[in-house]
Amino acid sequence: MNSIIDTHTHLDRFYHKGTLDTVLEAAVNEGVDRVVTVGTDFDDWDLYGELAKSYQGKIDYTVGIHPCSVNGSWEVASRKIANFWTREKAPVALGEIGLDRFHLSKDESEAEKVFNLQLDAFRAQLEISKKLNVPVVVHSRGAFRECVEVIDDSGMDWTRVVFHCFSEGPGEMKQLMDRGAFGSFTGIITFKNAEPIRDAAKLQGLGRLMIETDAPYLAPMPHRGKPNEPSYLRHTADYCAVIFGSTPSELAAVTTENAFSFYGLE
Repeated sequence: MNSIIDTHTHLDRFYHKGTLDTVLEAAVNEGVDRVVTVGTDFDDWDLYGELAKSYQGKIDYTVGIHPCSVNGSWEVASRKIANFWTREKAPVALGEIGLDRFHLSKDESEAEKVFNLQLDAFRAQLEISKKLNVPVVVHSRGAFRECVEVIDDSGMDWTRVVFHCFSEGPGEMKQLMDRGAFGSFTGIITFKNAEPIRDAAKLQGLGRLMIETDAPYLAPMPHRGKPNEPSYLRHTADYCAVIFGSTPSELAAVTTENAFSFYGLE
């Protein structure tokens, strides 16, 4: 079985439930022998750093403030981000960062206030990533246009940007491709109603494809609606091999090479 890498997952829930080793073993049994666990707030950064140190070659990590974690104290947390790159086991990217309109309050005034905080945090973290010269993992939900505008304005090297859980269509994908960025795909691509997402993946092409679980969210078919885990990436990989007219071994090799190149993995 050809090995594949889960380029975006969240291991904190498995760790706190005491099931991490079981989950990782199940993943290896499906050929998923490496994962990138993605930071969302200061609360998980230290844990992920320790996991990456303890599971060398199996777990890599990122640190960043997710837009839904942005609050009045985000600036305090952001000042600690750069310190992680001085550690023996440094993060492989800054993220996930970005903008999220989906979870905003129904109250327009409150929503605008929170979204403006998200914008400030996004801009600040892009500046940190530029100073550190590291890749960026972007979360964009209901705010694709604004995310693109902010990154354009930042002067960030677009070739070091991945929009994780890409859930837009080919028009948005073309905007990323024109700039040199990447879209990464979750189990959503296996859903019956996800034709625009499949079209976007095909437009980007197998040669630039990265795949992820975003576990414990967004389980692919046939596990849709259940808690997701890294082992389920095998379903997404096999599905993508079909839509790209590829063999599973080719898809595994290409997506793994893309992930290693983007994240600078060894």
